[in-house]
Amino acid sequence: MSIAFPRLRRGRPSSRSRRDNRNGLLLTAPTFLVILLASIVPLIMVIVFAFSEIRLVDIPRLGTEPIEWSLDNFRRALDNPAFWRALGTTLLYSVLTMVGSVGLGLALALALRRPFPGRGIVRALLLVPYVLPLIAAVTIWQTMLNPQYGIVNAFGREVLGWERSIGFLNTASAEVFGVSIPLSLLVVVAFEIWTSAPLSFLFITARLQGVSPSIEEAAALDGANGRQILWRIVMPQLKGVILLLCLLRFIWTFQSFSEVYLLTEGAGGTQLMALKVYTELVTRADIGSAAAYGLLMSVVLIVLLAVYVVLSRRKVETE
Repeated sequence: MSIAFPRLRRGRPSSRSRRDNRNGLLLTAPTFLVILLASIVPLIMVIVFAFSEIRLVDIPRLGTEPIEWSLDNFRRALDNPAFWRALGTTLLYSVLTMVGSVGLGLALALALRRPFPGRGIVRALLLVPYVLPLIAAVTIWQTMLNPQYGIVNAFGREVLGWERSIGFLNTASAEVFGVSIPLSLLVVVAFEIWTSAPLSFLFITARLQGVSPSIEEAAALDGANGRQILWRIVMPQLKGVILLLCLLRFIWTFQSFSEVYLLTEGAGGTQLMALKVYTELVTRADIGSAAAYGLLMSVVLIVLLAVYVVLSRRKVETE
């Protein structure tokens, strides 16, 4: 008994296939158009500006005169010591904020893991800094740290015996027990940790809900103490979410602008890369230089992310 299979038709697709393809293109066209206008076109414009000498006064002449391509914007940026200072400050700010926010979120999630009376209220209060409007949070911190009437300086003078008030938001460095520390930078790092740690707390708490208590109970019955249960059972299961949080926090803080600008406006050694781009664009009215700074900032971030991906893949292959 032989079975006759229908012959596959080659050549032009059927009318139904062409109609399905056309309908698919029509359905995806609005999304593609939005992506094109919102992401691709601005990126192309930034690249064009970065390789040309364009200032704000030249905008009316765009499209009427030929663009002179050059690498001068990048050459000036790389030769400028302010660029390297801003890059170093941004990397330090990003690393400290990433470690602080994820570490604090992890500590809070572990501390509030077991049920106790009022745990829901405590969890809700922990989320206040995250849901608080940014301008309100900045105002609270500026008021507390004000050298004239701030509660921090008042406490320092009255209780700790400070000889004079400290300008926490405009002091580049200060001596603490004989060690020089970047005071204003540490203040903005503390502010960022305060506002972003609740997000890490939420992520890690959600992951902890999926950790089966039976495994820990079995380990306890086998004689494992609390530290061994934490490091050998709980932490390995949190490794994925912690690495994801570290990656996200680094990307977000590397591009931070609003928090630092509202707190210090870049004073006291808090000039980050994003503030440098803003200064070049608004203060110097140099679009080409600002675009070059922005592209260099993106390149640094892409290189760091590529290193992270390569190291992660090698680690997975090793495991």
